[in-house]
Amino acid sequence: MSIAATTVVLLIAALHVYILVLEMFLWAGPRARAAFGTTAEFAAATKALAANQGLYNGFLAAGLVWGAVASEPVGFQAKVFFLVCVAVAGAYGAATAGRKILFVQTVPALIGLALVLASHY
Repeated sequence: MSIAATTVVLLIAALHVYILVLEMFLWAGPRARAAFGTTAEFAAATKALAANQGLYNGFLAAGLVWGAVASEPVGFQAKVFFLVCVAVAGAYGAATAGRKILFVQTVPALIGLALVLASHY
């Protein structure tokens, strides 16, 4: 179970690195505009905001990687904390920006959290 939990945590971290890249570096490009459903005009006007949001996704990814590689009890605590942060951010995003975020961000985080807790207890 521990290997599955760590794998899921690292996959979620990779997802957030990908989101960081989309938001910080590719925001005005066609891939990010398609992923987030924005127009070229909107992307140009919100580029700085998106970069800031991307930075936060990078912090989530860094925390998840830290949790995956840190020894216990810090690794467990970091994984739980950052998975809860991802789940809450996803729930907020689903409520305010688009329901798709619930399935892309919150559901994987809750699955990861369940695996981390199951592997710990």
